[in-house]
Amino acid sequence: MLSNQPDGGKRSSLHGHWSSRMAFILAVTGSAVGLGNIWKFPYIAGQNGGGAFVLVYLICVIVIGMPVMMSEILIGRRGRRNPVATMQLLGEEEGSSSRWGWVGGMGVLAGIFILSYYSVIAGWTLAYVVKSATGTFAGASPEAVGAAFDGFVGDWRLIALCHTVFMGLTVFVVARGVERGLEQAVRFMVPALLLLMLVLLGYSISTGYFGQGVAFMFTPDFERLTWGSVLAALGQAFFTLSIGMGAVMAYGAYLPEETSITGASAAVVTADTGIAILAGLAIFPLVFANGLTPADGPGLVFNTLPLAFGQMSGGVFFSTIFFILLSFAAWTSAIGLMEPAVAWIVERFHKTRAQACVGVGLLIWILGFGSVLSFNVLADMTFLAGTIFDNVDYLTSNIMLPLGGLLIAVFAGWVMCRNSTSDELGNSGALFRSWRVLARFVAPIGILFVLLKAVGLLDWIAGLFG
Repeated sequence: MLSNQPDGGKRSSLHGHWSSRMAFILAVTGSAVGLGNIWKFPYIAGQNGGGAFVLVYLICVIVIGMPVMMSEILIGRRGRRNPVATMQLLGEEEGSSSRWGWVGGMGVLAGIFILSYYSVIAGWTLAYVVKSATGTFAGASPEAVGAAFDGFVGDWRLIALCHTVFMGLTVFVVARGVERGLEQAVRFMVPALLLLMLVLLGYSISTGYFGQGVAFMFTPDFERLTWGSVLAALGQAFFTLSIGMGAVMAYGAYLPEETSITGASAAVVTADTGIAILAGLAIFPLVFANGLTPADGPGLVFNTLPLAFGQMSGGVFFSTIFFILLSFAAWTSAIGLMEPAVAWIVERFHKTRAQACVGVGLLIWILGFGSVLSFNVLADMTFLAGTIFDNVDYLTSNIMLPLGGLLIAVFAGWVMCRNSTSDELGNSGALFRSWRVLARFVAPIGILFVLLKAVGLLDWIAGLFG
């Protein structure tokens, strides 16, 4: 819930403020915890060798993701505007340039691109709610579950319908305002999702393959670790934390002045990373128990989990509830992705929230058809990173989000003066100094290093000295 009370004499958000620290944590956690944790993290880890990837991912989260999240929140709270206006305003106030607004604009654009394919995958969860409730997976063999998935993604009309329904639901919620129901919903959905993941984890332990799953996730095999794996780990850290896409900055604009940014960021990062790890621990034993491969790609959660639920007592019930909650988790993430663009249009063009939502939602819906068709009609049309879906995913996760994070860290660490950042973070000795070192040096260097690899410049430079 948002309050319209300003924070003392400081700048006040045009959209109000979160009622409490917990409201902010739940809102950001709801935005961060979604398909990135349960759908994407397990299959990305599976494709990149498991343990070594998980280790690199955790390092990226702690030394890069955490300081960038703190930077994005403090910038948002300092500016109290949409990401574009905030970066413009602070750029001028800090004696730099209003052109920093382009960084906020890139984050808004990244959110639009991500939601264009995120909505498609989220639509799959809606379809699987129906499939689960009707007993499609009850007692089904791995072959039958796989055939059901292949048949589903091969029907572009059905995928388009699910995509349309999900975007309609997202537009409906954002148009009503973040404060009207989001906080209350997240209070239920996140704990319930965690509880069901623990139930699924218990079943995974009973399969006899839990040790194999743990070994796969936590035994580093550095021979299988490639630069592509490092790039994927960094992109995944940004994807799961919802940083670099404007959502955290927009939510930070609503954060009460008395709330500790460090404490709130730590709580969100811990919850988000914990659920991602838990998802892997629950899924991989089921993969091995049913003779599936951990590198199955985007269909892993839609093949493995239905198969597991189909063998469980009460599987129809638990499967239905799980996909309902997964849909809600995706829903709260979609709201966070859409909010920055809507806030920008409302503030910049003085449109109503409903008008802004319809316009942004329609744009995202149209863009989403590229991903809809990537799994069927246009599956053979590949270029650069692969299908349209693959290219949008690669562009956002591996380039736009890290680049946005790099520029945000540079802005907070170098452009903003020490007094401005310490005013938001609290000049609390070692914690503030640690953030400052990570934001100014470690995070930018790490992100830049991987970005150079992503665009091929690192190999070119290495070749010059080879």
